[in-house]
Amino acid sequence: MSEVRGRLWATGEVMSRSIRSLTELSGGSKVVEVFGSNTFDVGAMKEKLPKPVFKSLQETIRRGTRLDPAIANEVAHAVKEWALGKGATHFCHWFQPQTGLTAEKHDAFLTFDDDGRPMERFSGAQLIQSEPDASSFPSGGMRTTFEARGYTAWDPSSPIFIIDGPNGKTLCVPSVFISYHGDALDNKTPLLRSMEVLSERALAVLRLLGDHESTRVVPTLGPEQEYFLIDRAFYALRPDLVASGRTLVGGKPPKGQELEDHYFGSIKDRILAYMQETENELFKLGVPIKTRHNEVAPSQYETAPIFEEANIASDHNQMVMETMGRVARRHNLALLLHEKPFAGINGSGKHCNWSLMDSEGRNLLEPGATPEKNLQFLVFLAATLKGVHKRAGLLRAAIASAGNDHRLGANEAPPAIISVFLGEQLTRVLDAIEKGETGSASAMDNISLGIRQLPEVAKDQTDRNRTSPFAFTGNKFEFRAVSSAQSISLPIAFLNAAVAEALGEFETALSTRTAKGGSLQQAVLDIVREAVVATKSVRFEGNNYAPEWVDEAKRRGLPNLKSSPEALAELVKPEAREFLARTRVFTEAESEARYHVRVERYIKDLDIEVEALKNIVTGHVLPAAYRQLGLLAQAGAGRTIRSSVERVEASVEALNSRIQDLQSAAEKAGGEGDIEKRAHILASQVVPAMAAVREVCDRIEETVADEFWSLPKYREMLFLV
Repeated sequence: MSEVRGRLWATGEVMSRSIRSLTELSGGSKVVEVFGSNTFDVGAMKEKLPKPVFKSLQETIRRGTRLDPAIANEVAHAVKEWALGKGATHFCHWFQPQTGLTAEKHDAFLTFDDDGRPMERFSGAQLIQSEPDASSFPSGGMRTTFEARGYTAWDPSSPIFIIDGPNGKTLCVPSVFISYHGDALDNKTPLLRSMEVLSERALAVLRLLGDHESTRVVPTLGPEQEYFLIDRAFYALRPDLVASGRTLVGGKPPKGQELEDHYFGSIKDRILAYMQETENELFKLGVPIKTRHNEVAPSQYETAPIFEEANIASDHNQMVMETMGRVARRHNLALLLHEKPFAGINGSGKHCNWSLMDSEGRNLLEPGATPEKNLQFLVFLAATLKGVHKRAGLLRAAIASAGNDHRLGANEAPPAIISVFLGEQLTRVLDAIEKGETGSASAMDNISLGIRQLPEVAKDQTDRNRTSPFAFTGNKFEFRAVSSAQSISLPIAFLNAAVAEALGEFETALSTRTAKGGSLQQAVLDIVREAVVATKSVRFEGNNYAPEWVDEAKRRGLPNLKSSPEALAELVKPEAREFLARTRVFTEAESEARYHVRVERYIKDLDIEVEALKNIVTGHVLPAAYRQLGLLAQAGAGRTIRSSVERVEASVEALNSRIQDLQSAAEKAGGEGDIEKRAHILASQVVPAMAAVREVCDRIEETVADEFWSLPKYREMLFLV
C-alpha cells in the first residue's frame, strides 16, 4: 500500500494542473460580467420578450400570480432563441425528487418539418410540462410500479438556466414533480406551498398592523454549505466512502483538529483553484456565492451565498452541491457531503439563515435600535418562537437521516433537541414584556483595542451561540441543525408552515381584541407576552453541547429525538398530519407517503453500510491482521513477540465475534416486515454493533505494519491534499 500511496501522490500532476487553473481564472472576467450569463434573467427577458409578455411573466415571478397560459408559446420561443444563441442543443425539466439529488431527462431541440428537413423546436407545452417516468422515483406508495405516469411542471419563480457539459450545453427548466393524481413527488412542491400560506398569514397580520402597501411576504434564505475535499485517489481506495459516503473504519490520527489551526487558515493553492473554478461556474448560473473559507476540521471547508428567496435558494443550493462535485472531479478531488465522513472530528452541516421580507424589501425580523418599541418585529419574532416551540418535533423530523444521526450532538454540532437562542438583548426585552415592565435596549457599545492606530470595533447587541440548533443572529435565524447533504426544501417548508400557523393564531387574537375596543398596541403586547410565556421552555441561552442541557431539556418537556426512526415518527402523528394538511404543505396521504420514503431511505442507507463494513473486514482488515501474524511468526519466539502475537490474535477473535453479532442483528432487522420496527432495530441494535466492529478494526489498524494496511489512513486523507 505504501508504494501505491507514493505513486498516487508523487507525480505532482494534480497540483500543477490546479495551479494552472488558478492562474487562468485569476486573469478572467470580472464577476459582474459573467454573473447570470447562463440564466434567462430579467435582462434576457427584456431583450427577447414582447413588452406585454414580459410584464405578465414578471407579475407571475414577483407577485406569485398564476402564469397566463396564453403567453407560454411566446416565452418558449424566446427561451429557445436565447438558448440556441448560447449553443444549447438539448433541454430538460430539472427537478428535485425525494432522493436528495436532482433529476433531468434531456431532449434535443431537433425535430423535422413536413418535408423531412431537420429543424429546432421548443413549444409552450414543452416549456410548461413534461412527463418523466414516475414509477422509478421514491413515492412512498403514491405510485405503483406499473403506474408510470407523472408530470413535471415549470416553476416560473426560479430562473431558467444553461448547464455547460463537456461537449455541449443543456437548457434546464426548474420544475416541480407531481403524480398523475396531483400528489407531490418532489421536495420543492411542499416548499412552494408553504411559502404561499406563509405570505397569506403574514400579510393578514401586516394589514392589522397598518401596512397596506406590501403585496407579498417571502422567506429569505442563505444556506452555508460545509463539505470535505480529499484526493480522489484516496477516495477510490476507500470502499466505504464510495459506497456510503463515510469512513466505516479508521484509526485516530496523531493530529486531528485539536491545534485549531485550520479554521480560517490560509487556503492551499490546490483547494483555492478548486474554489475559484467552482465559484466561476456558479456565477454564470446566477448563484450569488459570497464567502469561502477553511472550516474547523482538516480538509473541511465552507461556502456561503447572499440571501435569496427561499425557493430560489433551494434550487441554487442543489446547483452548488452538483457543481462542487463536478469541479472536484476535474481537480482529481473527491467532494464529501456526508454529515460525518470522519469520526472524531467535526461533521458537516448546512446552516440555513432564514428571515422574512415584504414586497418592499423590508426585513420583518430587523429589530432596529429599539426592538422593544418595534411592534412589527416583536410580532414576527414571537410567531417564530411559537412556531418552533410547537412544531419542534416536525423540524427534527425534517432533518432526520442516518448521516445526521452521527453528527447531531457530536463534535461542535447542535444536539437533537430543538431549542432557540436569542441573545442577551432580546432576552432582556422579552423578560421585561413578560413582567409588564417598560425599558429600553442598551445602545451599541464599542470595543476599545487599546491600540491608538486601530479604530474601535462596534460591538453587536448579542453574541453568537454556535451550539444552538436555532439561533437569532441579528436580523435572522440560523437553523444550524440541517444536514450538509440534504435538500433544504423540506426543513424550510416545515419552518415556514410553523410560523404561518402562529401568525394565523395571532391574526385571530388581534382581530378579536381590537374588535372589542382594545388598542392595537396593547393587543400586540398582550399576544406577544402570552407567546413569550408559552415559549419560555424552548429558549436556551447556554451551552447546548453540555450534558446538563439534556437533563434540563427533559425537565422542560422538550423532545429529544436522538435517532431518525424516533424523529420520523413525528410525520405521521395525527396532530402533525392535520397541521400539514391545514397549512397545505402535505395532504394526509402525502404525509404518510413521505414517512415511508424517509424510513425506507434510512433502512437502505444502513443496509449499504452493513454490507460495506463486512466487505472491508473480510477484504482488508482480517487479511492485514493475518499478514501481521505471519510477520511475527518469522520474528522469533521471544516474550515481546509472543505478547504481540497474543494481542493480534485476541483482536482477530474479537473481530470475528463482533462480525457475527453484527450479522445476527442485521438478519433480525432484515426479517422484520414492518418498516417502522425494522428501522428501530437498525437504530438500537445494528448501529451499536457496527460501532463495536469498528472499535476492533481501528485497534488492528494501529497494530499492524503500515505496509499491510491496504486502506488510506486518516492521516493521509485529511492532510495530504
